[in-house]
Amino acid sequence: MYKFFIQSGAILGFLGVALGAFGAHALRATLALSNRADTFETAVKYQFYHALALVAIGILLQVPATSADSAKFYGWAGYAYLFGVIIFSGSLYAICFTGITKFGAVAPIGGLLMLAGWALLLVGVLKS
Repeated sequence: MYKFFIQSGAILGFLGVALGAFGAHALRATLALSNRADTFETAVKYQFYHALALVAIGILLQVPATSADSAKFYGWAGYAYLFGVIIFSGSLYAICFTGITKFGAVAPIGGLLMLAGWALLLVGVLKS
């Protein structure tokens, strides 16, 4: 499982850098015209933060002293981060690329999943 989270974090980190550069250069005028530059930047920022968190989860799962109980919570945290990014950042990207603001209705679900991930990480650490 640790490899999955490190690989997912690496992919999200790579895409975060690529999308950030794409938004800053190729999409700059389009995002400014649609007043979506801040939305795009928020999506990239949260994607990147949680890409790093996924890598950290993968590393924590390799620590020899990690108990099975802690590992369970770390795993749940990792999945919460991953699905949180997909839903939160994905819905913001969808708004930016399509102009359909109804995608914003699902963004809070992604945000709640990311919050749950941090809470689950805390519980895992407390149980270690």
